[in-house]
Amino acid sequence: MGVTMLRFSLLGPVQLTLGGTPVPSIAPRHRAVLAYLLLNAGRVISIERLIEAMWGYDMPDTARSQIHASITAIRKALRGAGAEGLLETRAGGYVARPEPGQVDAQEFTELVAAGALREALGLWSGEALEGVHAHYVAGLRELWNERRLSAYERLVEGELAAGRHAELLDELAAQVSAYPLREKLTGHLVLALHRAGRQADALAAARAYRTALADEQGLDPGHAFTELEQAVLKDDPSLRLPAAPASFVGQSASAAGAVAVPAGSGASPAGPGASPAGPVASVAGPRAWPAGLITAAQPSRRSAFLPYDIPDFSGRAVELERLVAEHHEPGVITIDGMAGIGKTTLAVHVAHRLAERYPDGQLFLDLQSHTAGREPIDPAAALEALLRQLGVPADRIPVTTAERGALWRAELAGRRVLAVLDNARDADHVRPLLPGRSDTLVLITSRRRLVGLDGAHALSVDVLAERDAQELFERIVGERARQEPDAVREVLQLCGHLPLALRISAARLQHRPSWTVAYLAGRLNDHRRLLNGVSAAFALSYEQLDEAEQRMFRLLGLVPGRDIDACGAAALAGIDEDEAEELLEGLLDAHMLLQREPGRYTFHDLLREHARSLAEDDGAVMRLLAYYLHRSRAAMDRLFPHSLAQREGIPQPATPVAPLRDAAEASAWLDAERANIIATAVHGPEICLGMLALTMRPYLDRQAHHDDALTLHTLALQRSRKLGDREVQARALTDLAWTYWRLGEYERAEEHAHQALDACEEAYERARALLTLGNVALRRRRDVEAEQYLKQALDLSRIGADTWGEAHVLGILALTLDRAGRAEEARRHLDLALALHRKVGNPAGEAATLDHLGVVLRRQGEPAQARARHQQAAALYRELGNPADEAAALNGLAEAADDPARAIEEHTAALALADRTRNRPEQARAHDGLARAHLALGHPEQAGEHGHLALALYAELGVPEADELRAFLEPA
Repeated sequence: MGVTMLRFSLLGPVQLTLGGTPVPSIAPRHRAVLAYLLLNAGRVISIERLIEAMWGYDMPDTARSQIHASITAIRKALRGAGAEGLLETRAGGYVARPEPGQVDAQEFTELVAAGALREALGLWSGEALEGVHAHYVAGLRELWNERRLSAYERLVEGELAAGRHAELLDELAAQVSAYPLREKLTGHLVLALHRAGRQADALAAARAYRTALADEQGLDPGHAFTELEQAVLKDDPSLRLPAAPASFVGQSASAAGAVAVPAGSGASPAGPGASPAGPVASVAGPRAWPAGLITAAQPSRRSAFLPYDIPDFSGRAVELERLVAEHHEPGVITIDGMAGIGKTTLAVHVAHRLAERYPDGQLFLDLQSHTAGREPIDPAAALEALLRQLGVPADRIPVTTAERGALWRAELAGRRVLAVLDNARDADHVRPLLPGRSDTLVLITSRRRLVGLDGAHALSVDVLAERDAQELFERIVGERARQEPDAVREVLQLCGHLPLALRISAARLQHRPSWTVAYLAGRLNDHRRLLNGVSAAFALSYEQLDEAEQRMFRLLGLVPGRDIDACGAAALAGIDEDEAEELLEGLLDAHMLLQREPGRYTFHDLLREHARSLAEDDGAVMRLLAYYLHRSRAAMDRLFPHSLAQREGIPQPATPVAPLRDAAEASAWLDAERANIIATAVHGPEICLGMLALTMRPYLDRQAHHDDALTLHTLALQRSRKLGDREVQARALTDLAWTYWRLGEYERAEEHAHQALDACEEAYERARALLTLGNVALRRRRDVEAEQYLKQALDLSRIGADTWGEAHVLGILALTLDRAGRAEEARRHLDLALALHRKVGNPAGEAATLDHLGVVLRRQGEPAQARARHQQAAALYRELGNPADEAAALNGLAEAADDPARAIEEHTAALALADRTRNRPEQARAHDGLARAHLALGHPEQAGEHGHLALALYAELGVPEADELRAFLEPA
């Protein structure tokens, strides 16, 4: 038996044959290993790479022993075939060295390059790598099927040039049906139909492709296809065959009959073993199909080095639109993003989409800036590799970087070449590799923003959108994912929509048929399990930072909030603001941080976990909390100058705090930092919580951030009780009582107010507790009790010379007096309250008093005057950004309206604000008013709907309005 009789089949069922007879005793796993080694013939393949190829991220514990067993079985089979020397063991792994003609895949490649397309397609006997299962198989199967289709398209191009369009029609129609998004194939069918005299069918085929492309990918056809379509529509003479058809390489022009592609070759989906892997989108090249441009096929000079384009590529519609539709012309495009974001996958996918527009070559080079254990490839070595890919012989490549760069630019001149430079370190790394003035498109990927490349178009890649992430996960996992949509959403959230993390998680599920998606989500809830899969990629990015950037990255991992600005980062690190901003921008350029809005920096969730795993607190969080305290105080001094005295007990900062220019800047800073301040209070050191609560309370109350107020004041109460600080304890109790009153939780408000009276001796806090009790009693129609509480509060406010507090109490007391029929006394109290609020410069108090005055005026039969006051109050509240109290003013405005239609409009506006701020008393009041107004207009159904909603809310609040509304609605 001679070695020459041995043959390896990969373009169909994977098998080893000897003299045409299959060699027995090769198990599926062993065939998978053999196929991988043969597809990488001549290269040393390490055992680690074999393990990854077989199982991906999800290798079993026995992976190494299984590979050894496979190698042993393969050697045994080769020995039996007399080819024991074909598989060699090297220091770094194994290398397969088949002889020419032994591997059908290698022979196919050589025949296609030589233009012998019929013979090449005749080697196929089914799908590539049929009958083997391994991690690498799906990707390579798709790649080889793509090569088969490309060869078939070239064959058809030659046949069309030879005038055999009629014989091709049935076969082409079948192929287009199997691959409806393949532009070049559809173009061949359109031309064949037109030349067969079927213009209407040709245009219908073109329209079907255009529609499918728009529906599936949101794209329009390429220029060549559009030109062909227009030419068919106009019956352009250029589409007709020339008098003497050009000959076709590998086939005589005079040969008759249809294209003879063997069954199962993939040229026809009807052939045995032909199982299309699915539609493959292709963007047409610059050549059109008219006869004048379809000439005799020439041997290919194209250098094709693009890696495999994964079949489960998902999403990135916006990025593809920019890269394929907008920036496909020659030039330089940089694609940057964090580790695991999918930069290389995107660049390779785009390169395949654009490949036909660059017929002189598609090059790829991994610059290895982020490869573990390897130094980045230097420019000289990179230029040598690129020149070799272009086909420049080794003896023509000069020694120095400058000379190689000059030769590289000279070789590119006059060619249309696409080059992907993957994993660049920085702009200096790739600058020597850029082409000169040429028709070359260069795609560069990097974890850093390459801001120093003049004239380059930059694209920063973010995590996948929800829908795209779900599509990627489902395409990998399959039906199980579609059966558990809620669990899939949880997995996507835990993975932070990061493609690398999604692929790792999906691969684990794919290879564990007993797992559910919910079970996977439960395992991923332990972030360490997920982080283990991506930490290696993050670690490399971290190692490439300088020392100061590394320290800032670690410290940011300690931050309890979601984002931070330069001032906060400066406090965290104990450095000045300019230095902090420079470090943050460096981390942003390295994609170790994200920026969702200008001036604010945050982490991807998995990078946050990585930073936390490296961090050690040197007092950084305490520095940050102190910064939040002092900057909050500065903001409150701008927004609430009338209450400066309340914050006098807070010590001044040890280091100056950046000033706030005006109230607008103060409000914007608080809005941006509120959630971060609360998170730092919850998860940071238990220090200065009482002072922070004291500082934040007017802002949290005015903006109706009542949940945050409850959190902060409860923390202050717990801390003060632990320390035995009665002053802070009393203040926290009064703050909680007031907040519960705001929320309509009257029993809890009373409970905390009474506790505050027991705990505090200071007149100011006792007056606040009594004011809350008076408000609750007033709300529940216990008017005598309300008057008693409020008069005590008024006395304490006057004793303490608290003008601000006195004005507030006067306004609430006026409502009690008015309900008792003491209208003149109520008006005097309100006039005095209004004057006092204006004296101390308290616009919120002024608005509240105007609103109370409107209520009193309406009860006294002056609706026009009442509406004027409510309008003034609403305008002031709106100016202050106080939607909760604006709702009250709008409800008052509607109650004083003389037109039910106007009342409906104003109550509806009030309801919207009350819903937004969860203001239950005003929600109930709005629904009550809407029920009455709708009933007045003869809309009983709407009245009933709003009436029931109001009743439910009144019942929850425990107020007498429930009985009044019920009595009103029953007759209706």
